[in-house]
Amino acid sequence: MADLEYARRGLVGVLTPQANTTVEPEFTILWPAGVAMINARMTSPKKTIVDRLYDYVDQIEATLDRFANAPIDVAAFGCTGASYLIGRETEAEICDRIEQKRGYPFVTAARAVCDTFAVLGAERIGLASPYPPDLTEASIGYWQSAGFHVAEVASAFNPDSDFHPIYSLRARSASESLRLLEDKDLDAIAMLGTGMPTLQPILDVADWRGAPVTSCMLSLAWRTVLHVTGEMPSRDSMLAWSKGEGWRDRMKLHAV
Repeated sequence: MADLEYARRGLVGVLTPQANTTVEPEFTILWPAGVAMINARMTSPKKTIVDRLYDYVDQIEATLDRFANAPIDVAAFGCTGASYLIGRETEAEICDRIEQKRGYPFVTAARAVCDTFAVLGAERIGLASPYPPDLTEASIGYWQSAGFHVAEVASAFNPDSDFHPIYSLRARSASESLRLLEDKDLDAIAMLGTGMPTLQPILDVADWRGAPVTSCMLSLAWRTVLHVTGEMPSRDSMLAWSKGEGWRDRMKLHAV
């Protein structure tokens, strides 16, 4: 019973796009002891990625309602693309409204990445993007509106998938796009999207000569856990996460 009570003190409510195959497996690896999660899927009948992303935003409150009276400590929005489309001001309004109404923080992946760049003192950033060109451009606009200069972009987009161009990506494709940024003049690199597998690629470059690497999933987990523990974001904690401290061994257990 004591272990269950400890887990409840670190309960995360996760919102995940309907066909995403990465959020839950990577969060399972990233959560430290004492942090547990429950998940709710956002669904949409819309035909295009962009239309579905807008749909997910419109149903955030309804999706959170599915948690009913579960003792949520913090909610995590595992859908970065929606933030690019609605913009930082609307995103901030949504986060503030949810916290005021429900009494717990609402953490988006995009804002978590911004916090990462901020503690790293990053100005020139590189992006490894799994998105189609239009969504990549929207992401560039988002990061630049936050005061960062997007100096390099490497694409991992897979237009030929009969499942999903992002969720079908393999870690190898993510690694290949990341390697294109190794020798660039950058302060930090973000692997975008919550659908592209990023944990093994991040471990593979933990000691490389390139800039520090994060991903939307890594930053979202990091920032969410800081809300659970009551700690403030710091460069040291982010760099520890980016080098796999605390989750590297769990990654080994899940390797196939």
